[in-house]
Amino acid sequence: MTTIDTEVLVEFKRRMKLGDDEDDNLLRILKASTEDLQAICGDYNINTSERFKELVFERSRYAYNDVLEYFSDNFLTQIVNLSVAKAMEEESE
Repeated sequence: MTTIDTEVLVEFKRRMKLGDDEDDNLLRILKASTEDLQAICGDYNINTSERFKELVFERSRYAYNDVLEYFSDNFLTQIVNLSVAKAMEEESE
């Protein structure tokens, strides 16, 4: 189960210039984005990987603005790079 801590939520709200009235919705979006990208890219931790966090925030931004259908095409390079990095990391272990 993916959990999004308060620090990540606050950072995302600051970035998106959002208030406190949407916390439940934003947590749901961040959680869904994290889970979706972990399924694609590997088991990254949003609290320890800045590259993964950036991708989660971008996917969440697209979801929040109701244009999620464009995310994969626009961020394909970053998604593939994270997937390959995780595969190489697991191979070397």
